[in-house]
Amino acid sequence: MAKRIVIVEDDPDQRDNYVDAIVKKGYEVTAYSSRREALAGFERDLPDLAILDIILGNEVDAGFELCRELLSRSPTLPVIFLTERIAEIDKISGLRLGAWDYLPKPISLDYLAERISSLLRINEARVQSSGGSASAKMVGDLSIDQEALLVSWQGHAINLSGTEFRMLAKLVRVPGHAVSYDTLMNATMQSLVTNNTINTHMRNIRKKFEAIDPDFNCIKSEYGFGYRWSLK
Repeated sequence: MAKRIVIVEDDPDQRDNYVDAIVKKGYEVTAYSSRREALAGFERDLPDLAILDIILGNEVDAGFELCRELLSRSPTLPVIFLTERIAEIDKISGLRLGAWDYLPKPISLDYLAERISSLLRINEARVQSSGGSASAKMVGDLSIDQEALLVSWQGHAINLSGTEFRMLAKLVRVPGHAVSYDTLMNATMQSLVTNNTINTHMRNIRKKFEAIDPDFNCIKSEYGFGYRWSLK
């Protein structure tokens, strides 16, 4: 069955272009033009992935509100912000909400389709995989499986976005060694990445570990350089 993609975009020309490009890749696409219309659609059915503009009509933060609503219903749902709001504070806000990606307009339609495919593959691998995979690597209390894209801490699964997973994988590749901001930026596979963006991702990752283990302190900041995974 084709994966279902939802696009929320108030510009009709852009919306039609996105729909055409994604349908050509074999996905089922539903498009909405407003927050209210999208919320009504989510009441009927949730998508496999959502693409949200932030400004919808007169509502300047409508996309952020939709993201909160979607993730409250399905915390593992991949969400992409696709927007002209490219200020760092907006990107940080989107990532803190739990978005998997934050893409600036204008965008190559081929690139957008590839990002969708990539995030869906990551999510599908998680859904299909069960714990205890033979491919998992143990680093102290951490288990990280780069084939199934799964992470657990002290036996408890941790839900990381695709970007967070790639950054964590870089961090624990050589425990105890500092990893530079440049290396972590490359791991995000995103544009418009700054040191502050990396810091935001790291805070989000820490919070997810701390929700399981309040004493978690393995991610250390290396001031002006990057981060290090400490073996304690």
